[in-house]
Amino acid sequence: MATPKRPGTVRKAKKGPTVGTGGHGRKSLEGKGPTPKAEDRVYHKAYRTKQLSERSAAKAAGRGGRPAGRSKNAEELVTGRNSVVEALRAGIPAKALYMATRIDVDDRVRESLKIAAERGIGVLEASKAELDRMTDDAVHQGLALQVPPYQYADALDFVEETVERSAKGHIANAPLFVALDGITDPRNLGAIVRSVSAFSGHAVIVPERRSVGMTASAWKTSAGAAARVPVARAGNLTNALKAMKELGVYVIGLDGGGDVQLPGLELATEPLCIVVGSEGKGLSRLVRETCDQIVSIPIDSAMESLNASMAVGITLYEVSRRRSA
Repeated sequence: MATPKRPGTVRKAKKGPTVGTGGHGRKSLEGKGPTPKAEDRVYHKAYRTKQLSERSAAKAAGRGGRPAGRSKNAEELVTGRNSVVEALRAGIPAKALYMATRIDVDDRVRESLKIAAERGIGVLEASKAELDRMTDDAVHQGLALQVPPYQYADALDFVEETVERSAKGHIANAPLFVALDGITDPRNLGAIVRSVSAFSGHAVIVPERRSVGMTASAWKTSAGAAARVPVARAGNLTNALKAMKELGVYVIGLDGGGDVQLPGLELATEPLCIVVGSEGKGLSRLVRETCDQIVSIPIDSAMESLNASMAVGITLYEVSRRRSA
């Protein structure tokens, strides 16, 4: 006699043999690797914390010199309406003019846009947040000018080429260079470039380390002279001066305690390199020992020293006067 089925019960038939997948579903069973760290997941709070920390570290490093991770030849950003329009007026080379969206336009903005259009400089719109990021939160007032890195000539190559051109009669005056020893103010560099241009000099030489470079401030101070006078870079200034002497260039250093006074500079008509040190420290020991002569400029005893750019300007004038006599 068959057992009666109870209400609500479900009788499942016994499962028989089935056809396998042949491994087609194996990939779906494979793992996706270890779970990323919280700080690497863009949607996680830890990611934002890491980003803010890195940004703060970059700013802190930037206060001691260049921002962290930025190379010596990194592009520079001139920020602020006054600075941007003055840089454009001075003819500083520029790649792009960044302007904030919905900017409050005034005369400085209009002039900046006009000069940029005349010089073929691209104008790009950017949000305030983007400008803040690009300028490391500097006061930009909605304007930033991107200045490309300066292309330095190699000091020794340029000096050798100039000496050869002089020997062949391709340049009117004897080679004339100015080298900077320990000068870090870009305005001094710009003013020296301007003086070198005014008195028919051929180049300004700066060391690769612990020295000023051709920044936007130096360009502006040169009043356009930087477009005519090259700035050359030497890996080691002392070695470069020694190599210049081997090429027939006399090296004189400017210092208050010199053995020769400027009015008696007999080397003025020869191929010449004038070396000037910082106003405070003067010439370094090795550079001083390398010079053929140490030359002083007679000044009132109440004044201890002259500004570096002023000293160079006076010396270049005397050299020019003697060469044209």
